Amino acid sequence: QEHYRGLKGLTIAWIGDGNNVLQSFMASAAKLGMHLRIATPRGFEPSPRITKITEQNSKEYGTKLLLTTDPLEAAHSANVLVTDTWISMGQEEEKKERLKVFQGYQITMQTAKSAASNWTFLHCLPRKPEEVDDEVFYSPQSLVFQEAENRKWTI
Repeated sequence: QEHYRGLKGLTIAWIGDGNNVLQSFMASAAKLGMHLRIATPRGFEPSPRITKITEQNSKEYGTKLLLTTDPLEAAHSANVLVTDTWISMGQEEEKKERLKVFQGYQITMQTAKSAASNWTFLHCLPRKPEEVDDEVFYSPQSLVFQEAENRKWTI
């Protein structure tokens, strides 16, 4: 909101794990007037219960929701590219398998070429290079440090 001067009409592309951070986006995006495009590998989709609520909210608030396994499809025309850790606390034993499954989900400048011309990048940190490459993470479009600063005011 701070960067775009409003949220209504923005398209958010989530690329990665169907985890709790994604589910927070899903619970709020439509209510704030944002379209949501989600790419997760098969077997790593968000909760079916949250997905059903998100579909209902999208209809009610007139926003669009896309669920896909294709990161470039999710990124298409998106204003904001978002990812999070692929290996959360308690999933360390799954690391080798998860890294294999998530190949092709790293956000890169190639991903950004599918996004809107005014794209930005968010990650709630800490970030691993396999999730987003250095070129995107340290680019002028990356808002991760402003995001972290804003989050500290809520803690």
